[in-house]
Amino acid sequence: MKPYLKRAWAEISLGALESNIRNISGLLSDNTELMAVIKADAYGHGEDDILKKLRQCGVKYFAVSNLDEAISVRKHCPDGEILILGYTPPEYAHELEEHNIIQGVLSYDYALELNEQALRKVRCHIKIDTGMGRIGLKFNSPCECADEAEKITALEKLEAEGLYTHYAVADTPDEDCNSYTEKQTDFIIKTYDELKSRGISLKHLHFLNSAALCHHNNSRSTLARAGIIMYGLYPNYPVPLPIELKPVMSLKAVVSQVKEIHKGDSLSYGRTYCAPCDGIKAATVTVGYADGYSRLLSGKAQVIVRGKRCPVIGRICMDQLMLDVTGADGVQEGDIVTLIGRDGDEEITADELASLYGTIGYEIVCGISKRVPRIYVD
Repeated sequence: MKPYLKRAWAEISLGALESNIRNISGLLSDNTELMAVIKADAYGHGEDDILKKLRQCGVKYFAVSNLDEAISVRKHCPDGEILILGYTPPEYAHELEEHNIIQGVLSYDYALELNEQALRKVRCHIKIDTGMGRIGLKFNSPCECADEAEKITALEKLEAEGLYTHYAVADTPDEDCNSYTEKQTDFIIKTYDELKSRGISLKHLHFLNSAALCHHNNSRSTLARAGIIMYGLYPNYPVPLPIELKPVMSLKAVVSQVKEIHKGDSLSYGRTYCAPCDGIKAATVTVGYADGYSRLLSGKAQVIVRGKRCPVIGRICMDQLMLDVTGADGVQEGDIVTLIGRDGDEEITADELASLYGTIGYEIVCGISKRVPRIYVD
């Protein structure tokens, strides 16, 4: 093992990523192509190597959050189609043109600003707010929405190529949420069809995200924006999915010390843990909240040591945490600890950790800090 791994590291399985891409692609209709969402440094997995694998898998559409991410992706994917889902200041229109980036257009006023700043043509997809409530054209009817979109398509220096929206509750397949998602779908399809009836035929209409691809698949969507499922996590843990997913990220660290503690001995800040009896073996592990392993997991999470689950005891520190390893025979300094991932018959997922303190798997993997090296394996 390389010396710098002897603290905390994230293993990224490119084989798991490839498997997930293959299974996701099996859900796509002939009319739908995969758009890989790689914002936030590929959800914390490390953009560079993830992009290389995605290109090997034949992915050519990519979605990002901002211009910096888009330019970074362009360096790796000179022929890729890159869509910025959110806002880019209009004064950067020339950079959108220079790097051949597709910009999400959020309103007619925003489109006007881009049009004024553009030198030649800015490629764009028009965002429709069908019920998410964040960004996009917001109108009461598809016809009114089409009126505004038509004005955008008429601007001289904008090249409108698509129409898209984002679901609010596609990850919750109960009756009420299904009805809401169907209304969102119906609205954007009617808006697109209205534009087409006026002679405005856009290349792309897309509304499928990870959850919708699994629970509300629709061949009218020409792109499926796969995000969290690509990395092997659930849009809404533990709602089951129709495909097998393999978590791409594992998080590991090592034991730095093992000691026996006695009844009444306390551990870590605040003395929140006191040994209930003699003979408890406590191990210190080289990972903490500065690495992205949240302090909120204190006294709640388990990790795997020598194939056994061991509870986190005491408060998690910035760079270290403590475990009760009494139930794992022979634990010693240098042993590998699995905080996320599989060891033997045991597995801990980012989704499981998220459920312990009321967040989502997305936040867990995105929150693994930059000081934790990513190690890529097949």
